[in-house]
Amino acid sequence: MRLRHRDGQTVHLSYCTNVHPAEDFAGIVAQLDTYASRVRESLGADLLGLGMWLPAPVAAELATRGRLRRQLRAELDARGLEVVTLNGFPYRSFHAPVVKQAVYHPDWTTPERLDYTLDLARVLLDLMPDDATRGSISTLPFAWRQPWDPPQAGAAERVLERLATGLTRMAWETGRAVRVAFEPEPGCVVESTEQAVRHLASVDTDRIGVCLDLAHLACAWEEPAEAVGRLRAAGIPVVKVQVSAALEAADPAAAADTLREYVEPRFLHQTRSAATAGAADPADPACAADDLDEALDRGLSGGAWRVHYHVPLHAAPMPPLTSTIPVLRAALGELVGGPQALCDHLDVETYTWGVLPPARRPDGDAALADGIAAELAFARDTLVDLGLSATAPSGART
Repeated sequence: MRLRHRDGQTVHLSYCTNVHPAEDFAGIVAQLDTYASRVRESLGADLLGLGMWLPAPVAAELATRGRLRRQLRAELDARGLEVVTLNGFPYRSFHAPVVKQAVYHPDWTTPERLDYTLDLARVLLDLMPDDATRGSISTLPFAWRQPWDPPQAGAAERVLERLATGLTRMAWETGRAVRVAFEPEPGCVVESTEQAVRHLASVDTDRIGVCLDLAHLACAWEEPAEAVGRLRAAGIPVVKVQVSAALEAADPAAAADTLREYVEPRFLHQTRSAATAGAADPADPACAADDLDEALDRGLSGGAWRVHYHVPLHAAPMPPLTSTIPVLRAALGELVGGPQALCDHLDVETYTWGVLPPARRPDGDAALADGIAAELAFARDTLVDLGLSATAPSGART
């Protein structure tokens, strides 16, 4: 969907397809009918944005086969779908029975991560609508925090230089830009905006910036105004926003039985207590755990917990748990509620529908499509409340 900001910019709102498990081209095309078209129809929208996830083997095939890229673009056009952003965080097998820390490999010290991201950029340039002047790709924040030493940091710096060079070459050849957005995440080398400023200080900010995932921002216990202000002061662009909400437990002891309903084997659910807000190290074991079951087993000091578990935006989690929707609203207010839109690519990313507690899990494809549509409607209405117009015609300034 497209919305118009008061400054004239088109703000793109999409949903991320990493919620769907397809790992090949045929499966990705099939998703368009099974889910995306249903979501668009449910919303009554003429045009629906997708934040596509393309596993590395599919991205490599598309990057070398122009005819296949054109076929995918035609499949999107035929269904009233458009793509201006890709999710390049998971490399492949994102719906394996156990993912956990495997999602951080390969990391940004490796040529494999560079090749994958540049493949995605080549693909995106041919998928973007004709009136879009730039696209975005979100990616992992360098690596998991351990091990991370000066040689690895140096290797990553060199790889990022090659990334910027490759993106610059594509922009020169095509006249359109793709920017890569590093996404702070609990437990990684870059968990907070303060760490993002430090680790991205020397990058080419015409090509590289930050993806603010609003669930991750909440889990870091950052105040949205301070976080956005910190990035602006450092000159680091917010290239993309992932519109997401995390679990919150005001009284973790009282909510322990309910929290255990959210323990599951596929994804990592890093947990942070409110003491994280004042900690020198946001991963300090006193206030942080690398997974929810660990937090429940040993406990955390510092009051309320926030859990890296993306929950549906429109539906409250199992009581007495709540979600971090107030952080989401405050962050969007900072980013697009003012006189200037600080980001124009907003992607709803709730990839955990399939691992929700059974009572909250959608029963079949149609129910999942309805849930995604409800999330997008919630996000759209939130943006309209902030002053954006519900429709932005094709050709509006992007």
